[in-house]
Amino acid sequence: MIQTRDSRAQLAAAAEATVVRLAALGDDAAFAELVRRRQSAIRSLLRRLSGESALADDLAQQTFMSAWSQLAKLRQPAAFGGWLRQIAVNAWLAHLRREGTVWVPLPEELEIADAVEPAVALDMEQLLARLKPAERVCVVLAHVEGLSHAEIAAATNWPLGTVKSHVLRGSARLRQWLGDSGESS
Repeated sequence: MIQTRDSRAQLAAAAEATVVRLAALGDDAAFAELVRRRQSAIRSLLRRLSGESALADDLAQQTFMSAWSQLAKLRQPAAFGGWLRQIAVNAWLAHLRREGTVWVPLPEELEIADAVEPAVALDMEQLLARLKPAERVCVVLAHVEGLSHAEIAAATNWPLGTVKSHVLRGSARLRQWLGDSGESS
């Protein structure tokens, strides 16, 4: 289908749920609009999880390819953003499994940790990369993406207590590392 400037403008102005419905019906231009709208956020999430730009780009591409092939199964078009984020997290977790990165989930339930202050955002990328993969996933989804523990548990298919433990321990490690770096300067 040849797309005119007017049709691109109409897609760009349309509500996301409308664009999702069109893409689910096989409209390539509508899916391209969804990619345009969401690619930055998905790539950013995957960069935070992986710590590697090239890997994040590959995983983002896998995420969108998977989303395109599964889009017709999405029951609630308004839930597209969360659904896409879950596909991205699953792509990251699948990558870890392929690489043989393993961790043991922590069974105990712990309290919610405080968010890390925005003033240290430049150091945060390096510090996130030092976290264990499961902690990194949970900390990024909680503090960067703003997901609740229940939403993280749903996105990762981990028990709620495990998610809370990873958020708490990962946040505590970050605070410790930030405190250590502040004392040495």
